[in-house]
Amino acid sequence: MEATRQPRRRGPYAKSAERRRSIIDAALDVFAARGYQGGSLQDVADAVGMSQTSLLHHFPTKRHLLLAVLERRDELGRTEPRAPEGRDFPTRIVDRVRLNERVPGLIELYAILCGEAMTDGHPARDHYTDRFERLRHEYADQLRALQEQGRLRDGVDVDRAAASIIALWDGIQAQWLLDRSIDMAACLADYLDLIIRPGTESESAG
Repeated sequence: MEATRQPRRRGPYAKSAERRRSIIDAALDVFAARGYQGGSLQDVADAVGMSQTSLLHHFPTKRHLLLAVLERRDELGRTEPRAPEGRDFPTRIVDRVRLNERVPGLIELYAILCGEAMTDGHPARDHYTDRFERLRHEYADQLRALQEQGRLRDGVDVDRAAASIIALWDGIQAQWLLDRSIDMAACLADYLDLIIRPGTESESAG
């Protein structure tokens, strides 16, 4: 007679990974509400019902925890609902803004940590510096492609426009966090209309 199978028990590594994830998710909420400077390790430990000593076993410093939170935020961003494929650059931007409105906690975390990261020595400074540089290059490439199609309006500098899109997006998000009546997507769409000519139906479909 075949022996009854026993449920497989989770090993210590799985339990440790689960506990790390719960700490990171708690820290995400704490930092989003109070910032990195205002949110303490004790606040995070209290949120997960453990001692600060136990928390330090998983993350030896607050800096280690912040970097894990930033990685978690990027991970959540990648698993959020995606904008429909086959859209042109300005449409994808506007679609992304509308999707972001569904996760206000991540917007709060981004805005608070970005503001704090402007100070010298902040552990998130390199993260945001690299992020802005990557986005400027990505957006400039997209705008340059539109320019080759004759869709960029006369006098538009692609590098400055790329930086302006990021600046407007971040600024509108900050205002939206304080006043949800602001239509972030419409604000971005208005600016994009100023620098990009409408495409034909086939171009808009990618």
